[in-house]
Amino acid sequence: MTRSCSDGLPVPQRYGAILAIALGITVSVLDGAIANVALPTIARDLQASPASSIWVVNAYQLAIVVSLLSLASLGDLIGYRRIYQAGLLVFSITSLFCALSDSLVTLTIARVLQGFGAAAIMSVNTALIRIIYPQRFLGRGIGINSLIVASASAAGPTIAAAILSVASWQWLFAINVPIGIVALLLGMKFLPANHQKSTNQRFDPISAVMNALTFGLFITAISGFAQGQSLLLIASEMIALLVIGFFFVRRQLRQESPLLPVDLLRIPIFALSMGTSICSFTAQMLAMVSLPFFLQSVLGRDEVATGLLLTPWPLAIIVIAPVAGRLVEHIHAGLLGGIGLAVFALGLFLLAMLPHNPTDIDIIWRMVLCGIGFGLFQSPNNHTIISAAPRHRSGGASGMLGTARLMGQTTGAALVALMFNLFPSNATHVSLILAGTFASVAAVVSCLRIAQTRPTPL
Repeated sequence: MTRSCSDGLPVPQRYGAILAIALGITVSVLDGAIANVALPTIARDLQASPASSIWVVNAYQLAIVVSLLSLASLGDLIGYRRIYQAGLLVFSITSLFCALSDSLVTLTIARVLQGFGAAAIMSVNTALIRIIYPQRFLGRGIGINSLIVASASAAGPTIAAAILSVASWQWLFAINVPIGIVALLLGMKFLPANHQKSTNQRFDPISAVMNALTFGLFITAISGFAQGQSLLLIASEMIALLVIGFFFVRRQLRQESPLLPVDLLRIPIFALSMGTSICSFTAQMLAMVSLPFFLQSVLGRDEVATGLLLTPWPLAIIVIAPVAGRLVEHIHAGLLGGIGLAVFALGLFLLAMLPHNPTDIDIIWRMVLCGIGFGLFQSPNNHTIISAAPRHRSGGASGMLGTARLMGQTTGAALVALMFNLFPSNATHVSLILAGTFASVAAVVSCLRIAQTRPTPL
């Protein structure tokens, strides 16, 4: 087993460890993106309706949300390395199950299990980065992680289209198997063990169930409302959410090392950073989900042109994220994040004010502006969330970071559906204005962090 290092790993081992994390994060992020592109093909092949085929995506996302914090807590307890490797193993095996599925039911079940594997990977990846990189270089490690996520998101539609042009949809999942095995072998060789665990910490299965019910009810309620489901059903889900959520939070406040680390929210800079994260990912999802409908339905661009016009956003993040990771070592994350979010908000409002018949250049430079702003914010914000928590609570902080991202993305996607129901003729325009508003709020909250001291290693 690879030994633990008190302040980062030596350079040869560090590169192997970050490669293991890069491969795992790449396949887990890719699998959300490529499945979206393949849904029509999967529905046709499995003789399922378009509406029911959406469960191929929803099942994966729901499994991640309900299990992320539980797995992060286990990481604090038994080690991030073990959780990460178990996640890679489960993800690889269930990817094979997805490829072999012969009905929508079996594929959905396989996607749920695959989501649990992805949740294990996502729950501890930033906690691992904290022990892979020396404290003085942590910003660079977080920047690389942000770059990997952005690259995988950008490559998702392109990879899916390339695979579907030469092979069946099953290969979208089968390709994960060899990548997962390579990542697992690299992890066994290079990933460090963490021994700084709380001696009094115990895993709480009751909290795990309450956590799953709380976040599961939130997602089903907000999605149901956006899609026009029965108000009685939604009201019932909200009541159950409030009751279970109340007792869940109260239970967490009584524990020394809670599953939902609400105690970390007592650290002002941590709480403010969580707020900026949720608002920014809500804004991002509002734009990224609504824009394809505008580009195709209103402007008449085809799927390939739409994909190309959306690509400058993540490409800009790829360029800026490593730069921001280095800048945070010298500039306060609150100021850097505030500037980035202001640029992000400006880009969103400019997209909302596109001319009646925009050229590709009109769209591209606005997308680049959004990507620059988001990339400038994301790395410093992630760095602050991780470094503000005590080192032995890095798993909980990593889980909160992932949960904030997923909650923001889920909320943003649901709000797009709501805008299409309320404003069918100009839903994208309204969604972009709403996105710009969320980004502006996030910029203000980020600037409030300037008054807080920089987080120091605890």
